[in-house]
Amino acid sequence: MLLCEILARAVERWPEREAVTCGGRRFRYADLGERVRRMARAFAARGACGGARVATLLPNDHVHLEAYHAAALAGAVLVPINVRLHAGEIASVLDDAECRLLLAAEELEPPARAAAARSAARPELLVAGEGGSLERALAAAPDGPPVAPPGAPDDVAQLYYTSGTTGRPKGVMLSHRNVGAHALAAVTELGLVETDVWLHAAPMFHLADAWAVFAITWVGGRHVLLPRFEPSRALELLERERVTRTNLIPTMIHRLLAEPGVAGRDWSALRLLLSGGAPIAPAVVRRLVETFRCEYAQTYGMTETSPYLTLSLLRDHHRALPAEEQLRIRARTGRAFRGIELRVVREDGTEVRADDREVGEIVVRGASVTRGYWRLPAETAAAIRDGWLHTGDLATIDAEGYVNIVDRKKDMIITGGENVYSTEVENVLYRHPAVLEAAVIGVPDERWGETVHAVVALHPGAAATGRELIEFCRGELAHFKCPRSVEIVDALPRLGSGKLDKRSLRARRAGGDSGGAREPV
Repeated sequence: MLLCEILARAVERWPEREAVTCGGRRFRYADLGERVRRMARAFAARGACGGARVATLLPNDHVHLEAYHAAALAGAVLVPINVRLHAGEIASVLDDAECRLLLAAEELEPPARAAAARSAARPELLVAGEGGSLERALAAAPDGPPVAPPGAPDDVAQLYYTSGTTGRPKGVMLSHRNVGAHALAAVTELGLVETDVWLHAAPMFHLADAWAVFAITWVGGRHVLLPRFEPSRALELLERERVTRTNLIPTMIHRLLAEPGVAGRDWSALRLLLSGGAPIAPAVVRRLVETFRCEYAQTYGMTETSPYLTLSLLRDHHRALPAEEQLRIRARTGRAFRGIELRVVREDGTEVRADDREVGEIVVRGASVTRGYWRLPAETAAAIRDGWLHTGDLATIDAEGYVNIVDRKKDMIITGGENVYSTEVENVLYRHPAVLEAAVIGVPDERWGETVHAVVALHPGAAATGRELIEFCRGELAHFKCPRSVEIVDALPRLGSGKLDKRSLRARRAGGDSGGAREPV
């Protein structure tokens, strides 16, 4: 299946049904289909077809939704970019993907223009908004179908960038088949129906929300778009638009539950809240279920898997269990998502005991799993071995197939649902003239899941404060990647092999033996 067929099906079946609610604007499926066709023709007229890359720097708005569908129709590859990235980081993505076009929101035009100017790819910039260059391009788009056919199911449809452990941008290739298989699996697994109303609250440039662009369209549901997450606005939309389902990162959940009067509103339409991207405490799950009076499920996934790998949704026989046991299951990592084969294996590749005690690495395969990384054959071969994607996540598994993640092989930090690779931050710290050594770790945080913590040793005779190092990072990196706290030490601990001993740093931090400057939150 090609992704463009999903919207075509919805337009044919439900042309008069409301498809999109975005601010004061509402679109029927017929309207959405027409805007997408014009956008696809505008892409093709600029050579953004036949596998060419189109980057987006957009919030959760109707243009972003349209771009997902239009790229698929034009046969282009969509490259969604995190709106929080620094201009230099954006330029690195544009260069690696060799993007022909960059679509940007009006409020994001300055970093977009700076990134486009720095990029060797020299993408054409189209700015959204009334009177912007994107709307002019749509108005001038030629009539008729796009110039190029939309491609084949195994062609790359989307390219999502992660920083990678080396700090170099690493593009995850997802085909029409990958994304489409996940969308249809979600329809069945979550029981999506045509009366569903989905709130796009998590960022659409992440797959944590982007999968719903296609799954909700497949069933003819309605997309409600929240451009910027603000708790009061999110609650208003959830109630007023009779939202039935959404996905929230734990940081968002904490902020919603802290809003005055949240428990006294009408949540009768809400059926399911999903959450992922960071651990969540059972006590928070309990309060969430009591407040919103709906089902809750934890998810776990990766960009490489389109994204969901597991789901903690209760099965029928679980509902006879005591409430506390049900709560424990809801807060776990979950069982394999539909269409995913999942194993937990030892170093030798044999499966661990299904006793919820023995730890191994999660490996997966299925139709929604990537075929690899953009122009990185060595990294692809290291990650996908004998047809199984090695996730780098360590977990246990029980007799029912429910897994529970206990650690990560790589030193990735998940803060507020965003992935931060320690090496990327360390590389920036090493560029400071006073820094001799640096180690970056994640430390538990009730609000953000984890925060970025740096432990730094300075050159003899050099001077720098934790605050100075934090500000230095802010000049180079997106805010969420920057340390929230810095500890300055005489020397960093090392193993006998000479490698940095991050385990001891985490243990010392957990034990409260830390110092240095901390950025106010």
